[in-house]
Amino acid sequence: MNEYLFIIPLFIAVAIGWLLGCRQRDNQLPVQNSLHQEYFRGLDFLLSEKNDEAIESFIRALETNSDTIPAHLALAKLFRKKGDVERAIQIHQNLLARSDLSRDDFLRIQMALAQDYYAAGLYDRAENLLLEIQAQRPGPKIHQTAIALLIKLYEKEKEWERAIEVARQLSADELQGLEVELSHYCCELAEGYIGQQRYRHATAKLNAALNFDKGCVRACLLLADIAISQGDWKGAIRDLKRIASQDPLFLSETIKRLKHCYAKLNQMAEFERLMKQWLNKYPSTSIMLAQAEMILEQQGAYPAGAFITDQLKHRPSVKGFNQLIDLYIAHASKGTNESLMVLRGLTGQLELSKPVYNCQRCGFSGKSLHWQCPSCQNWGTTKPIQGLEGE
Repeated sequence: MNEYLFIIPLFIAVAIGWLLGCRQRDNQLPVQNSLHQEYFRGLDFLLSEKNDEAIESFIRALETNSDTIPAHLALAKLFRKKGDVERAIQIHQNLLARSDLSRDDFLRIQMALAQDYYAAGLYDRAENLLLEIQAQRPGPKIHQTAIALLIKLYEKEKEWERAIEVARQLSADELQGLEVELSHYCCELAEGYIGQQRYRHATAKLNAALNFDKGCVRACLLLADIAISQGDWKGAIRDLKRIASQDPLFLSETIKRLKHCYAKLNQMAEFERLMKQWLNKYPSTSIMLAQAEMILEQQGAYPAGAFITDQLKHRPSVKGFNQLIDLYIAHASKGTNESLMVLRGLTGQLELSKPVYNCQRCGFSGKSLHWQCPSCQNWGTTKPIQGLEGE
């Protein structure tokens, strides 16, 4: 079905070429008839969903009328989509060899060839051609397309600084849709600086990430980690609490850090108040269990178990059920304890077998938080799983 959709632009381009051919002089009638026959033969194949035969027929039509540049471009794009990049490159290189190209056509073909090189993994060639296109000061559309492809190219090569530098050539309107990617490029650079303990440089990059995307949870988590490493407990708490307004789904990632910071400040009562507030406003299993742990420490196992039981009635989860079983195991009689341990082993295996995070774009799931989905390559789409098997 996808191939069928890819052929439609080619079909239209060949149709235009045929209509234009109909306006030629009478002495070109044999060429018109040949193109006419191949065009309708290709159309018949297309309607019969014989895509390969349709492509070959359209190729013969293009060979009959070699002046149809849009049709050649459409055909090359089709080859690239089908994975036959070598044929796409050959078509574009043949077009570039022509001496009668207008400046606009020349730039369009160069842009298409750069996309071929990128698809083939020939990043050096793609980069050189894209920089050459930029040097020719193309129109806004080709300029924006070239910049976007350069950004993706530098991302592939993990040249984060160069990707950000190129993106700054775009206007604020043109940057729309790239903010999330750019914020993560800044975070990638920041993580490198953190590994070198160059915290000032890392902080600058993380602030730049938040300038690109105010909702960048990753930046706030990293800022909090820097603050914790420097003993700035209040600063870390401020950065972690900000995540509630960015994306409450990630609050589960803040609990351990927050508890550590409040403990260092000897302000556990504030931590307890925050957990109660978040549980009412952003209910999740991790927040509920954090509150249950404080009840256990202050009041004992029975009130903590009663609290978890009540919460599970409203928001059931495997993780919460396992914590409840652990409480009963710790305080049950020997005979009951053995039965509960068997049950806990089964539910524990269930919890361990389930993923913790999933990509909301493609559905990829796993136990590690990937800021760039390994499957669809989108940034910031992987989040903690919600529901019975998650939060």
